Amino acid sequence: MSQLPIERVIPSLIDKLQRYSQLILKASTGAGKSTHLPLMLLKEKVIEGKIIMLEPRRLAARNIASYLASQLGEKVGEQVGFRIKGETKVSAQTRLEIVTEGVMTRMIQSDPELTGVGLLIFDEYHERSIHADTSLAFALEVQEALRDDLKLLVMSATLDQMALQNLLPNAAYVESDGRMFPVTTSYSPLKTNQRIVEATEQAIRRVLLNETGSMLVFLSGVGEIKQLEERLKDLSSEVIVAPLYGQLDAKKQQHALQPALKGTRKIVLATNVAETSLTIEGIRIVIDSGYEKKATFDAKTGITKLEQKRIAQSSAEQRKGRAGRLEPGVCIRLYSESQYQQQAVVQNPEIESSDLSSLVLELAKWGVTDPQSLQWLTPPPNANIQQARTLLSQLGLIDKSAQLSAVGEKSQQLAIEPRLATVLLQASTQSAAHLQTALYALPIIEEAAKSISSKDLGYHLSLLLDGRYPKQSYYQQRAQRLAHFLSVKPDMKKVSVELIGEVLAAGFPDRLAIAKGELGQFQLANGHGVQVDEVELIAQSDCLVVVDLLKGSQNRSYVFLAAPLSKASLMNVSSHLITEKEHVDWDEKLGRMLAEKRTYLGKIILHKERMSSPDPDKISLALISMLKRKGMMVLDWNKEVQALHSRLICCEEWLPDVDLPPMQEVQLLECAELWLLPFMNGIKNDKQLKNLNIIDALEAYVGWDKMKCINEYLPTHYLLPTGTKAKIRYELQSEPKISIRMQEVYGEAQTPLLAQGKKKLVMELLSPAQRPLQTTSDLAGFWQGSYKEVQKEMKGRYPKHIWPDDPATHQATKKTKRHFN
Repeated sequence: MSQLPIERVIPSLIDKLQRYSQLILKASTGAGKSTHLPLMLLKEKVIEGKIIMLEPRRLAARNIASYLASQLGEKVGEQVGFRIKGETKVSAQTRLEIVTEGVMTRMIQSDPELTGVGLLIFDEYHERSIHADTSLAFALEVQEALRDDLKLLVMSATLDQMALQNLLPNAAYVESDGRMFPVTTSYSPLKTNQRIVEATEQAIRRVLLNETGSMLVFLSGVGEIKQLEERLKDLSSEVIVAPLYGQLDAKKQQHALQPALKGTRKIVLATNVAETSLTIEGIRIVIDSGYEKKATFDAKTGITKLEQKRIAQSSAEQRKGRAGRLEPGVCIRLYSESQYQQQAVVQNPEIESSDLSSLVLELAKWGVTDPQSLQWLTPPPNANIQQARTLLSQLGLIDKSAQLSAVGEKSQQLAIEPRLATVLLQASTQSAAHLQTALYALPIIEEAAKSISSKDLGYHLSLLLDGRYPKQSYYQQRAQRLAHFLSVKPDMKKVSVELIGEVLAAGFPDRLAIAKGELGQFQLANGHGVQVDEVELIAQSDCLVVVDLLKGSQNRSYVFLAAPLSKASLMNVSSHLITEKEHVDWDEKLGRMLAEKRTYLGKIILHKERMSSPDPDKISLALISMLKRKGMMVLDWNKEVQALHSRLICCEEWLPDVDLPPMQEVQLLECAELWLLPFMNGIKNDKQLKNLNIIDALEAYVGWDKMKCINEYLPTHYLLPTGTKAKIRYELQSEPKISIRMQEVYGEAQTPLLAQGKKKLVMELLSPAQRPLQTTSDLAGFWQGSYKEVQKEMKGRYPKHIWPDDPATHQATKKTKRHFN
């Protein structure tokens, strides 16, 4: 251990931890920051009080705790312990706790002063889990308001140093030099149309021939791991293929982490769970597919989409670093160097693309209604915050001011997701059968067995009740813990599979679904369409409660887990969600107004009936809606209207001081209620809409005072000395323009000015036969210059008309020579 790179900066770290309250540590993969540093802090007794270290993954937390305890010659739970979801091993003598997920947040919530805690360590912070971001934001507030003696240490191999130093400007910074051994990197991009599993298999077989030692292969998901495992079955018995991912059985995980037995080589097929913190013994070769599975939450639909995405450069470096721990290593990237350079430098934080309902609930408990009041490395997006508040309000967990309701307070004590907390609390107010059904269904929802392919939650629960569910004891223990929170005894005999839909409806009001169209097609209460495989029994149900779903390609979403619900039960459990509305809209297919009284469950239409006399205001709004869909073509947008609109657009650009309302066509459509609606009294259909006086509507929208200015500064016509009113043409990209016979502008010495002198009036001068002779914005220059050529030619062609030698001083006329004799 003393040879680890971190050892060289331990004295500096200890010194700075004693003198600073905040510390940023950047240390490469394999430096020993997750293992050696915590041991040194314990042995040197640098910190007064307990050390809490946050790890982003359960597998890493459990293994780090085991490793550190073994280094002290102890069992986990003595000086070193851990707290993860569903499992705790700590004691009165524990000085270092490795915690994960929302555990640190709950520790801060339950004791804001963090009594007895001296140091919080945020390990592998580059992963930017939402829990790490939330805990850090809370910890900074605790440090500022309650515990100026509390110390914070943020560490990673690839952290965003500049951003962190902006967040923690007073923090000391320590950097440990590189990994112990060099790693040679090569690039082997996929061939055209080659699949990643095929390319990875070929790379593995090449490496087995050309390199020694065990290898770690990074793939994007469990599906690829299983495919590759199947394709490698023909390898000799000396090569051990071991999968490694989060949902894998604990024994198989440990098997993957153990060193290969003498005389054998190991190929570990892993997701990004093996990117950080875990030490996999004997690895000297890394094969990196360059992909990972990322969940992206859509705030509009409330649905998560799981996508295969390219990893960030920071993740690629983390993966590479796994090869240089014990000896010089090799990293083979299944993409080109240029692709690597195009990847994002660091990965996007989870807070930007997640369902934030749990976070909003945590903030409400913390007493924060405005998330921006906390110190975040990346503030939570407002759209996701608003979506979360809408859901939590629907669940009854927060009030209108985004503060915890009484039910919300109780839900926080359960330390489970808001939806599931609502299910459990609602069931506790009903029958014993409802409550017991909830107690045993919730553990399955939290983490359903992957080996059971059925999407029917009722089937999963039946297997559990029959004692045939994978990891049966885990689910029973989880049900017992939930029952303990409610001070009740679990009783599997009272569970009713038939009640499961009713029980879950309370937590998934937006995911209530009704069958629509073909077999397996359903519409959610939030309006989104989803589908269930036709082979599933629940595909034949009239209604469902959809618990888990993912958005797939072509905007379709697939149900991963759902419970059936009868129509009668649906109406019973959702009566408070049912609303009646008058729906009035223009039916473009029928070419007439459609007026119905509709009964809704969320956005699902349960029932509708025709209305004979709809509200006139709703008719007007329906016509406005039709206008926005189809555009100005539904109005009488004639040449006069176009001319006015062009003048208004030019005024908006040339004379901003007039301060017109938005005048672009798109903007007028957006705010049609403001300028068109007041003129629509009695308008009931598209023909009547076509007869509206649009000029009056636009001028009223602009206002009398402003129209007076416009008519003065940008008049519709220019009055010539002959009394002729020449129509002025206005276009945004050119000067205002008139077309007039040349004889009518005799005596005009200078070009007229418009728009308070900002624009010259361009004159298109015509012959007596209305043919263009000259276009000019400099009338004085024309009279003195090229007019002579025009005069010479026109005298011969139009001898009856006047062509004076000095047109700038000659009388303007519409007449011929004989009228002057």
